[in-house]
Parts: sequence; C-alpha cells; structure tokens
Amino acid sequence: MRSRVLTAALPRWVDPAAVFSELMAQQASDAAGAVWLDSGAAANSGRSYLAVSTRAVLSTELNEPVFEWMRREFAATEIDHSAAPAGFRLGWVGWLGYELRRESLGVEVTTPAVTPDAAWLWVDRVIVVDHGSRSLSVLALGDSWTGELAQWRDSIVALVEAAAARTATTAPTRTATPTATTAPTTSLTAFTAPQPAPTAVWRDSDADYLEMIAACQQSIVEGDAYQLCLTTSVHVDHGDRPADPVATYLALRRANPSHHGGFMQVGAISLLSSTPEQFLAIDPSGLIETKPIKGTRRRSADAAEDERLAAELLASDKERAENLMIVDLMRNDLGRVCEVGSVTVPKLFAVESYATVHQLVSTIRGQLRADVSAVDAIKASFPAGSMTGAPKHSATLILDSLERAPRGIYSGVFGYVGLDGAVDLAMVIRSIVMDARGSTIGAGGGITALSVPEEELAEVKLKAAALLRVLGVSSD
Repeated sequence: MRSRVLTAALPRWVDPAAVFSELMAQQASDAAGAVWLDSGAAANSGRSYLAVSTRAVLSTELNEPVFEWMRREFAATEIDHSAAPAGFRLGWVGWLGYELRRESLGVEVTTPAVTPDAAWLWVDRVIVVDHGSRSLSVLALGDSWTGELAQWRDSIVALVEAAAARTATTAPTRTATPTATTAPTTSLTAFTAPQPAPTAVWRDSDADYLEMIAACQQSIVEGDAYQLCLTTSVHVDHGDRPADPVATYLALRRANPSHHGGFMQVGAISLLSSTPEQFLAIDPSGLIETKPIKGTRRRSADAAEDERLAAELLASDKERAENLMIVDLMRNDLGRVCEVGSVTVPKLFAVESYATVHQLVSTIRGQLRADVSAVDAIKASFPAGSMTGAPKHSATLILDSLERAPRGIYSGVFGYVGLDGAVDLAMVIRSIVMDARGSTIGAGGGITALSVPEEELAEVKLKAAALLRVLGVSSD
C-alpha cells in the first residue's frame, strides 16, 4: 500500500529553467502531460514544482459533471504527509475553463470551447524547487525509496546533473526582449523572432470592442449589472513553423515574471501563464484566501513617472470602486462556504507592481465550515468575480451575449489540489494557450459607469502586448 509522501534531497542547486528544459527533453513518449508551477524567474522565497504525469483526465472523457468527479477523486486521504514541506504534497494539477460556469452557476453556455472545460494531471512524484534555500528535492508517493521509486529518484539526480552540464556549456546570450524560437529547443540560448514573423488577428476590431463597451455601460445604466469584465482575444498564426511551447515559456517567464506563473501541457494543448492573480488558496486546516485584481496602470522606465502612475492607480475613484465591487462579490462567495463571521478583508487596495503593469489587489480571507470540502469552495467561487463582474450570474449572461465566442481556458483557473486538502489556484490571465491552431491570448478589463472607452481599449492592448512580443508579434 502506497501510504506515505517520501522526500529526498538532490545533491545540488541548478537553475529551475535548466531543469525544466532537461525534464521536457527527456519526457517519455507515453507521458500524458507535464507541469511547472512556477514562482518566477526572480523568486527568492517560496517553492516551485516540476513534474511529468502518466495520467490525464479531461472533461471530454467524463460521463458525469466535472465538479462531481472532482468531489469524489479529490477527497483528502489518510496518506502521511509529515515528511513533506508545506505546499504541494502531491495530488492533482490542472485547469478549469471559463465555460465550466454552466455547472457552477447553472447557466446555459451558447458555444462550447474548443479546448476541454477541465484537464487534470495526476502527479504522484515531483521535483521541488525551494527558492529561499536554493535547493532541490523530490517527493514521491510510496512506502520507501526502493525498487522503481529508487530508480526514478536516481534518474532525477542524473537529469539535474545533465541540466547543470548543459547550462555550463551554453552561452547565455539573450536579447533585450526575448521571443520564442520556432524550432524545438531545450537550451537556455537566445530566443529570436521567427522568419517570417507570425501574424496576429484580434477577434474584435477596435470599433467593435468600443461598441461592446458602450453596450456594457448601457446594461449598467439600466441596472442589470454594476460592473462587467469584458474580454476579447488575439490569435497568432505561426504558419508552417509552429512555436515551441518550452522555448516560449522560458521567454515568457523572463519577459513577464510572476509569482503564480506556470506551464501545463496536456496532449497537444499547452498553457503558458505569467498570471499575477491568485484565485483561491486553501490550507489543510480550511483557511481560505482569494486575492482579486481590479485596476491597472502601465509601468514606466522613468522612476518618477512610474511612481506617479502607481499613485494615480491608488487614488482613482473608478479603479477603487471597481476593485471594491469585486471584493464584495468575493466576500459573498466565501460567505457561502465559510464559518459565520470569519470572512475578513485584511488588505484592501494594495498596489502590486509587475514587469509591465501596476495592479490594485485586495485580499479576502475566511475559515471553511467543517462540512465544506475544497471542491465545494472552488465551485462556490467559480468563475472568479474579477473575470465576470457583479452580480455574477447576470454579468455572465450579458457578457455571453456580447462576446459571442467562448473564452476557453482563459478566464478560468489553474493550479493544484493536493492530497492533504491544500489548494492553490491562479487565474488564467496574462497567458498563452498553444495548440494545433496556433497561439491564443485573452485580454479584457472591468467596465463600469465611469469607464472611458478609449482607455479601456488601451488597457486591453497593454495587457496583451508583453505576450505578443514573446511570440515575435508587434502589439502596435
């Protein structure tokens, strides 16, 4: 019986990007998928996790609702986790797409997404990157480091040594703005734009998006919503030279680092994310937290101007009102599953700064009731209010009528649900979805009665710009 989470230290520190490259290069042909839950290129605390999985479960394969399957499969186990560090102690890693709102909200979805509404990888062994101590280790589900598990542990030691050797012999020449190569690569070399350059097409023209903003504001005036998170997308066609997901993610994490970034590959679909937004974190004791983002300003290379932009964001009545609406919505969502009186807002209107934008972030916290599971909490809060607007049910119906296309994985969530009941899920924003059709980037923003349409359009272009540059596309 496999009843323990085993842990073993690896003999040396190697840059996790090099380990990731080597892991993907050595991935077995029968692998179902791979993941990297990434704390970022500049992380000096926290942990990241890298794994290859041999089992994937897609919503398209299920004969029951996704949340019912999750409730059964994700139930906390009696496995001994005491030897494993806090964080992901093995379990499930995956995504939930935006159209899964048909289950959580009970609303009709007019057009199904091309990508699966859910995809989960079973991860029973993982490489752990501890950024604080600059150390590597492995976790595995089993009774002891013997037999096949000992062979796997030793193979990871060899893999790390290979990554170190590759790093030592590869000149780390890098361009000022990294872009993804078109030929498959696993080395940490410079990334140059493909020739000829890929083409990008926005789903909605600027004029169409401005009309959609006007329609949102009309719905708000008529009292059907207080705020609407309107989105669109841009599709990149790479022609006959498809971009390599591994190289693209390495470029993305350097160009737009984030504390909740990640890479997930399931079959022919790859999710590459540099999201700054945490959807839900739940610890094994049931403490739950969400950190919605609403409010954006660009960064500036000029320090004084950059500081002015951050102060402008914090002082903006429009941005604060937008953020507060979502805080109230998420307080309500958590209130449905938390102990009475336990829901608090320890941080309201905090400015967080990232490579390309300043963001206005708030924190809502509560204690789950004893009769509520982690999956119950996820369902009660999905989709995130920051990606719908308020009130949530009405907002999703209005947006569905305006956007006229599924969002797919974008606007959903990804991350892990651990064997010990711990959860860490991030929003799928500032992300690239790659498949046989090419690369797709979603972008949007919250529309209120005070929104200036031209500024909202500019915000959408700003949010997509860094991702487009990584793909070798000008955002102009």
